Amino acid sequence: MYYVYKNLTSNHLIMKRILFTLIVIAASTFISLSQNFTVEPPNWWVGMNDPNLQLMVHGENIAETSVIIESENIKIKEIHKTDNPNYLFIDLIISSNAKPGNFDILFKKGKKTTVKYNYELFEKSNQKRGFSSEDVIYLIMPDRFANGDPSNDSDKNLLEKADRKNGDGRHGGDIQGVINNLDYIENLGVTGIWLNPVVENNSPDYSYHGYATTNFYKVDARLGTNELYKKLSDECHKNDLKLIIDVIYNHCGINHWWIKDLPAKDWVNHDENYRTTYRGATVADVHASANDKEQFNSGWFVSTMPDLNQKNPFLATYLIQNTIWWVEFANLDGIRIDTYTYPDQEFGSNLVAKVRNEYPDITILGETWLQSIPLVAYFQENCKFSGNYNSHLNSVTDFPLFYATKDAFNEDESWTGGLFKLYYTIAQDFLYSNPNNVVTFLDNHDLDRYFTSVGGDMNKFKMGVAFLLTTRGIPVIYYGTEIAMYGEEHKGHSNIRKDMPGGWEGDDISIFEQKDLIKSQREAYDYVSKILNWRKTNKAVKNGKLMHFLPENNVYVYFKYTETEAVMVMINNHDKDSKIVDCSRFNEILKDYKSGIEITTSIKIENLDKIKIQPKSAMIIELQK
Repeated sequence: MYYVYKNLTSNHLIMKRILFTLIVIAASTFISLSQNFTVEPPNWWVGMNDPNLQLMVHGENIAETSVIIESENIKIKEIHKTDNPNYLFIDLIISSNAKPGNFDILFKKGKKTTVKYNYELFEKSNQKRGFSSEDVIYLIMPDRFANGDPSNDSDKNLLEKADRKNGDGRHGGDIQGVINNLDYIENLGVTGIWLNPVVENNSPDYSYHGYATTNFYKVDARLGTNELYKKLSDECHKNDLKLIIDVIYNHCGINHWWIKDLPAKDWVNHDENYRTTYRGATVADVHASANDKEQFNSGWFVSTMPDLNQKNPFLATYLIQNTIWWVEFANLDGIRIDTYTYPDQEFGSNLVAKVRNEYPDITILGETWLQSIPLVAYFQENCKFSGNYNSHLNSVTDFPLFYATKDAFNEDESWTGGLFKLYYTIAQDFLYSNPNNVVTFLDNHDLDRYFTSVGGDMNKFKMGVAFLLTTRGIPVIYYGTEIAMYGEEHKGHSNIRKDMPGGWEGDDISIFEQKDLIKSQREAYDYVSKILNWRKTNKAVKNGKLMHFLPENNVYVYFKYTETEAVMVMINNHDKDSKIVDCSRFNEILKDYKSGIEITTSIKIENLDKIKIQPKSAMIIELQK
C-alpha cells in the first residue's frame, strides 16, 4: 500500500509539474508574441467625423489567426491579408454611441487565444486650429536650437550618438530646449512654431535633421518623448503660440522596421538605384511623358530613403491616419507636409481632404519647391487651371517670391530686375486661389542664410525683413535669422543649420539671455523683434488688402489697408542716393490720412505729400488720420 501510494503521489507530482510547465510555455508564448506585436495606430478617438479605422497589425504569422472583438459599439467590417503572413489590416467601424475606454482584440488559432490586445479610445477634442496671415511662424531645427536635457543626447537603443564636434552629427538640442526658451520665442514676436520632424530617425549617421523616419508614431528619444511633445504643445498654447508638425510621406528611413519585413511587396517603389529626377514640373506638365512623371514620383531621394508607394491602399490609409493621430494626440494647430509634390497626387489630395474633414479649420502647408508661380499655384486648393485635380491644400510655399527677394536687393534697377522682381512676382497673384495663404520666407533649413545671400550687408538684410513682414502671405522666420546668422548651403547643410548661440551650457554668446551679442546680432535682433511685435497689433498688415505701385527711380511703394487702417511701405534700392518721393500718385490711400509713424525708428512724419527715404533702406509707416 505504501509503495502504491508513494508511486501515485510521485506520478501526481510529475503530472502537476508537466501541467505547470505547459502553462508556463503557453504563457511565455503568449507574452513572447505580445512583445513582438505591433498595432498601429496605437490608440484612437471617439467622436470622429469618419467612423472608420484601419488597424495595421504586425506579428509572426498573425495572418493565420482569426480576430474577435466583443463590443456592441466596435464592429469589424473587414479583415485584409497581404502577401506577407506577418500582417493583418483590420477595418473597424466605431459607432457614434461608443464611449472613451478600452476594448480587447482577441487573436485566435482555433479555440486558443494567442494574443489578447487591449486597445484604448479617447474623447476627441474640440480645439480651434489653424494659422493664417495673422501669424508669423518660427522654424526650428530641434537638434540645433537648445540642449534642455543633456541626459538624452545619446540613447543606447539608437545607432547615432551625440557628437557636437561633427557638423553633420547629433548636437543634443531637444524638445525640452524649446520648452525652456518659449519666453524668448514669444518675446521675439512670432505667434507660431514649426519644428523640423521630431519622429524617430534611427540611422548610423546624419540623422539629426529628422527627414528619414524609422517610426511614424514615436518621438526620437534623443529629442524627448511623445508626452514631452504633447507638453510642448500645451505650453505653446499657454503662451499664445501655435504648433505646426512637419510630416514626411514621400519616403521613410532605410532602418524603418517595415523595410526588414515589408507589409506587401509593393509597399515601396523600385529600389535605391531608381532615383527621382527632382523635376516637379512634370506633375503639372500636360506634355510630360508618363516615364518622366513616373521617375519623379516613384524614384528614391537617396539610397537611405526608400520611396513609399502611396498607391498601396493600406499604406495610404496608414499615412492618413498617422496625420490625424498626431493632430489629435498633441492638439496641433497646423501641418507642414514635406516634399508634397513627390508622392502620388491622388493620395496627397485624399490625405488633405480627409484631415480637413476631421479638422475643417486646420491649416495644411504643402512644400512646393518649384521655380515658377503657375507651378506653385497649381498645388493650392481650387486652382483655376489645374483641371480635375484639386490638392485641397489651403497653403503652399512661395518659392518664386523667395527667389525674387533673394535677388532684388542685390541687383540694379532694370525692366525686370531689382525691385521689379518683387513687383512682377506679386503682380501674378491672380494665379493663386488665395495669395494671402501662401507661406513666405527669406531662408530655411535647405537654403543659404539670408544674411549671406545679401553679402552680409545689414541694410539689404533689413530691407528683406521689412518686405517679408509687411507683404501678403504668412511669413516664416528661420531660427537664427533674427541674429543675422551666416551660412552657405553649398558648403553642406551643417553650414546653414548651426547651433543657436546660448543653447548649450558654456556658450560664449547667448541670444536667449541677450548676453555678449556682437554688433550685427544685436542690430538684427532689435530690428526683427521690433517689427514682429508691432505686427502683432496691426490689423492692416495682418489682414488687410495689398495695393502696390510700379517701382519708380529705384523706389517701390505699397500699402496694406483695411477700411479703417493703413500701412505704407517704401523701399529705396539705390546704393548711394536718398530719394524725396512725391506721394501724390498714392492718393488712392493717402487721401484719408494726414500723418504717420515710421515704426522701426518711431519718427513721426507730419507731411505725407513728400517723404525722404535713405539709400538701401525700408520705411514702414503706420498711417494716421
